[in-house]
Amino acid sequence: MTEQQLHTALHSGRLSKADVNHLVDELILQPKLVGALLKEILVEEQEGTFNASWTFRHLVEKKLDYLLPFFDNFTEMLGHLKSEATIRAMACVCEMVCAAYFKKKDPAFQKNVTDEQLEKIMTACFDWLISEMNMAPKVFSMTSLYYLGLKFDWVHPELRQVLEDTYGSGTTGYKNRAKKTLDKLAQIGH
Repeated sequence: MTEQQLHTALHSGRLSKADVNHLVDELILQPKLVGALLKEILVEEQEGTFNASWTFRHLVEKKLDYLLPFFDNFTEMLGHLKSEATIRAMACVCEMVCAAYFKKKDPAFQKNVTDEQLEKIMTACFDWLISEMNMAPKVFSMTSLYYLGLKFDWVHPELRQVLEDTYGSGTTGYKNRAKKTLDKLAQIGH
């Protein structure tokens, strides 16, 4: 697959789950195209579509390490996203990255991901958590911020405060994840 073929596939109408899976299978064989896929996410962000972000999310679910050579690009774009569909996919990817770094202690992520990059994820996640948008990005952000607080001391008290302030107005799913997160925070003294 070439960059042009990837572009054509992503811009040929809404992709089905089978189409996404086929693209992911192609991209697994050609990890150099991840950079082009990230560029497509920014193009789609302007157009209001989300095939690229959906494909990206499914690709990194299978091959999270494919993100590492393009991690600067990924973290740089987080603060510029506006589309809720794109933010949802990227918030999920942030959660996967934080789990790899903090929970699984994946050496590739701990060696290659910088504090500055983690801070960009942290900023985006706090922005998504406190903004007026659907709950899915907020839920992913809670988990990412919990993990990030294991490295950055000030995060856990801020996260606790936001969750306590927003708990009453959240959906059932939001409340469930917020309660779990608050319970984890309490277990570690926050």
